[in-house]
Amino acid sequence: MSGSSVTQALILAGGRATRMRPYTDDAPKAMVKVAGTPIVGHQLAWLAEHGVRSVTISGGYRHEMITDYVGDGSGFGVTVRYAVESEPLGRGGALKFGAAHLAEPDAPFFALNGDVITTFPLGELAEHHARRRGSVTVALSPYRSSWGLADLGDGDRIRGFTQSPRLPYWINAGIYVFDPDVVGLLPATGDHEDTTFPRLAEEGRLVGYRVTGYWRGIDTVKDVIEASKEIESSEAALPPGLRAGNSVH
Repeated sequence: MSGSSVTQALILAGGRATRMRPYTDDAPKAMVKVAGTPIVGHQLAWLAEHGVRSVTISGGYRHEMITDYVGDGSGFGVTVRYAVESEPLGRGGALKFGAAHLAEPDAPFFALNGDVITTFPLGELAEHHARRRGSVTVALSPYRSSWGLADLGDGDRIRGFTQSPRLPYWINAGIYVFDPDVVGLLPATGDHEDTTFPRLAEEGRLVGYRVTGYWRGIDTVKDVIEASKEIESSEAALPPGLRAGNSVH
């Protein structure tokens, strides 16, 4: 177990994710199973492993499925609170709404989208945030193309293909550290990436942290299948007691 100076987190788990049908026909995106365990289960286990003790889950669509599965969080080694949206607020609005339900609203917190699975050392993100003295630190993952790239030689002869290469760009990994004074800058509805983040970037208060290690965004049915294979092959699958169909509280 690794420690962190940030011990609370907010998970944005209100998404319906129509692109992931049929998985999300009757379940929120956070409850989609990857390697037999809902995404939110992977996230809670990862947060607990790295020293987070209190988690607020901001939900909306079919939020009761998350509540039934997670309960009070004791099965994962954390204390879980819930913030349930009465109507969709967008990611920025959900951040602002959920932050008001944190155990310590005046303390820094991790925030993560409810559709990412990762294993990088979370304490390093908190340490980077403290060193760089930003208001928000954004975890960044190398951009991996979903296409095969052709290697062209002389005379347009194709020498081969590179499948899904990593390109020299960095994308928002959907994992953050927030200072509490930023919460007031978040929109009540809408997306923080359209409003708050551009403002912080202009003011020099937005910091990037380059993720090393496993990270995967779960956006499509293909992502579910491929991430399940990756996790199972790495022997990182969670034990049966934390898998879907089991109440772990």
